[in-house]
Amino acid sequence: MLTWYDRHRRTLPWRAKPGETAIPYRVWLSEIMLQQTTVTAVKPYFEKFLTLFPDVFALAHAPAEAVMSAWAGLGYYSRARNLHACAKAVVEIHGGVFPADQDALRALPGIGDYTSAAIASIAFNRVATVVDGNVERVMSRLYAVEDPLPGSKPQIKSLTAALVPDDRPGDFAQAMMDLGATLCSPKSPSCILCPFSGSCMGQARGDAETFPRKTPKKEGQLRRGAAFVLLRDDGAILVRTRPEKGLLGAMTEVPGTDWSADFKPKDALAHAPVDVDWVKLRGQVRHVFTHFPLELTIYAARCSKRKNAPKGARFVSLDALDQEALPSVMKKAIAFALENFPQ
Repeated sequence: MLTWYDRHRRTLPWRAKPGETAIPYRVWLSEIMLQQTTVTAVKPYFEKFLTLFPDVFALAHAPAEAVMSAWAGLGYYSRARNLHACAKAVVEIHGGVFPADQDALRALPGIGDYTSAAIASIAFNRVATVVDGNVERVMSRLYAVEDPLPGSKPQIKSLTAALVPDDRPGDFAQAMMDLGATLCSPKSPSCILCPFSGSCMGQARGDAETFPRKTPKKEGQLRRGAAFVLLRDDGAILVRTRPEKGLLGAMTEVPGTDWSADFKPKDALAHAPVDVDWVKLRGQVRHVFTHFPLELTIYAARCSKRKNAPKGARFVSLDALDQEALPSVMKKAIAFALENFPQ
């Protein structure tokens, strides 16, 4: 089994060795980023954050706009807001040193049961039960847990807790996650190579790949809306910052309507940010959020460089857009407009 350091040296650009004070910060940062996101997607963002914010003090004192901009494209943006709030709390309450106690960790913004257990176990070698999606798959197969997720989570956690050793619990946690990520894969698990081969109930039954059982997800209702892409003669585009709370909070967007299931296209222009000759572009921009799919109708227009931005909005050079906290859906909307802009 790979140790924690071996695993992360292989997958993420660690620059600290076990025992250094940077480890809790990096464990926390990576665990937050890896929530519902693959290592492949996280790796460049992890590198970027370590460059821009090399320690918890740098992150805590960074402007919110800089943090959101660095996170843009990684998704689940509430994680970035909580990340920033957590860094501030660690500095203000704990003097910049992450606590090793799970209860103290859980009291920090954005840190729940899993993340607190991961930090306590991996960074401080405390006995804690670390259960991510990979571990759920391993344990549900090992014990043939018939109850579907998410209802079976308490049972799986209890089964895992019974296996956590007092010696090297952090290595155990990482080994279990590695096992689920490699040999005990979602499809075609390599049971013959598994260290639990011979004691796995799923393997004995011959249906290991059918675990974990899952309750079918309900597909969210389609929402629709409109987005307005205004390009000034000097190459600047009109944007604004979304409210801090709610979906895509504090991120940058082009002005638009609310997104709803009963959106009426005929009413879209009533929400245009400025009075110019808007052109409705053919086609829609489609994006899928965690809980619902979205279709955006795009309106595009040009204006003079003398045009002032309306209240709550601002013009930003196209060349400077990469410094804005643009979520993926807004990048799609802008790209669609620029590719189909009326002549």
